[in-house]
Amino acid sequence: AVVSTQSTGNYDAMSIVSRSIRFVPIIMRHLSTLNIDDSAVKQLKRIEEDSLRITVDGGGCSGFQYKFELDGAVGEDDVVIEKDGIQVITDSISLDFIKDSTVEFHEELIRSSFRIVSNPQADQGCSCGVSFSVKID
Repeated sequence: AVVSTQSTGNYDAMSIVSRSIRFVPIIMRHLSTLNIDDSAVKQLKRIEEDSLRITVDGGGCSGFQYKFELDGAVGEDDVVIEKDGIQVITDSISLDFIKDSTVEFHEELIRSSFRIVSNPQADQGCSCGVSFSVKID
């Protein structure tokens, strides 16, 4: 976490923060929590978006499903992973399901989409790549 003390009149920023409860989103750069492929960075820059939100929801044909949204709002429980000027945002619960995975942008004749690949938490998935089941140890 980065903490800076900037003067704001009679109070410095540290004293203001210590008097109130504030959240600071967790920002991770180049850590192994989630890998961002260059194809995902390139696509986000191509469509002039700087944030992609990934969540994992119950459902889909295999038990859980990935959900991708172009949403830059960062919530209290969110984790932000940055690469080359773009951000991938996820909540801490979803991160448990996708940690050490890779987010990429995949193009084929019938569909182009963001997707999660090489998910070590996934036991198996459906053929479309959107849903998966979790490995049980």
